[in-house]
Amino acid sequence: MKTDFKLLVNGKLIDGVSTFDVINPATEEAFAQCPRADEALLNQAVAAAKAAFPAWSALTADERGAYINRLADAIEARIDEFARLLTAEQGKPLDQATYEIGGSIYTLRAFAAMRLPDQTLRDENGNTVIEHRTPLGVCASITPWNFPVILLANKIGPCLIAGNTMVSKPAPTTPLTTLLLGEVAAGILPPGVFNVVCDQNELGPLITGHPDIAKVAFTGSTATGKKVMASAAEGIKRVTLELGGNDAAIVLDDVPAKIAAQKVYAGAMANAGQICVAIKRAYVPEAMYEEFCTEIAGLAETAVVDDGSKQGSTIGPIQNRMQYEKVRDLIEDAKTRGRVIAGGEMPDRKGYFIPPTVVADLDEDAPLVREEQFGPVLPVLKYADIDDVIARANDSPYGLGGTVWGMDQQRALDVARRIDAGTVWVNQHLAIDPNIPFRGSKQSGLGSEHGLAGLMEYTQAHVINAVPLAAEPA
Repeated sequence: MKTDFKLLVNGKLIDGVSTFDVINPATEEAFAQCPRADEALLNQAVAAAKAAFPAWSALTADERGAYINRLADAIEARIDEFARLLTAEQGKPLDQATYEIGGSIYTLRAFAAMRLPDQTLRDENGNTVIEHRTPLGVCASITPWNFPVILLANKIGPCLIAGNTMVSKPAPTTPLTTLLLGEVAAGILPPGVFNVVCDQNELGPLITGHPDIAKVAFTGSTATGKKVMASAAEGIKRVTLELGGNDAAIVLDDVPAKIAAQKVYAGAMANAGQICVAIKRAYVPEAMYEEFCTEIAGLAETAVVDDGSKQGSTIGPIQNRMQYEKVRDLIEDAKTRGRVIAGGEMPDRKGYFIPPTVVADLDEDAPLVREEQFGPVLPVLKYADIDDVIARANDSPYGLGGTVWGMDQQRALDVARRIDAGTVWVNQHLAIDPNIPFRGSKQSGLGSEHGLAGLMEYTQAHVINAVPLAAEPA
């Protein structure tokens, strides 16, 4: 596996001012060194992006799209290398890592094909009003550790096709796949168009406050998102914030318990629960509650929790020690408040492993219900009245996603319309498509990723309003 990594600044792969360890969460051991940038290197990256912007933005969208497609092709040619490195630094099983890289390739290609043509808003009596979109300049991406590649692709694609340039900062616990992407990009994109700097969480305020950065695209916790927004306000920077969630799943009373349990379990435990839109609370009708609990507990007990590089593993470790300790503490608290029906005990082994854990009979105010656990732990709550459960699902500062499960699709759609979240899926989960806008409500985010709406986030709307000039003075 590759162990020599470089920063990307102005088309050159360079050393940092120092290095830091990258830990494999399945072994708790360092397996590589990451180069660290300081303020001077960050400033060099921003200056390079600023210098590259005029020529890059002057290209046609078709020309920029061709570059992005070449980047996607080059990543695809090294998909196995990317996937193995992703498993080593993030922990997810290798098949899931391969799926993430494949999704990143698809996302880049989807944005490479998107266009924002001029819109004629009025054309009558000689008055022509046209709205067209212009790029913003230098954009920064700050990405998290749960999906470090595809969440970066979500930002690279619209940023570059719109004509902007980028400086990217990955999470310090999962920087290596971003650096590998930078290495690939160095041989394809013009110098300065895409730059990668890494840190140990000291560069964030310098990025969000930098006078030459026009936009910050951030994915991460709501607490950090508030800091990003406050810092960006000083320069009235554009921001896109994809933040935390506490997504509710509502199971309607016409769904067989076995089917409902399978769907909810998959939505809660994928990527060891480390997904912003994972199912984090399950609401089940009283009449099927015990049967549902039995079914979902059985699914949890069959999971293979192991090093993601080992064949057959279905759930890898929590990505870092801090998050591991948070999830472990939530489980310990839940034991005192509810009934643990699966999991709940930490294995005596190296690695940040937590078995799929399901907790029944919790009150609505329990921390596991109120907070975003971001791990393989699910509270199951019962309800008797549909209006009551909708109110309970909405009683949260978060509003990222949600799911409704029902055999009567129209009835499920009617319930979904009442859920206060940016995306509500009916009879499916995690159906994220780069061609469909994805956004949060309340404290789960600001702005949109994906779709034409997501592409517009990287542009300035520019209106031209024209009338003919009279040949004779009035």
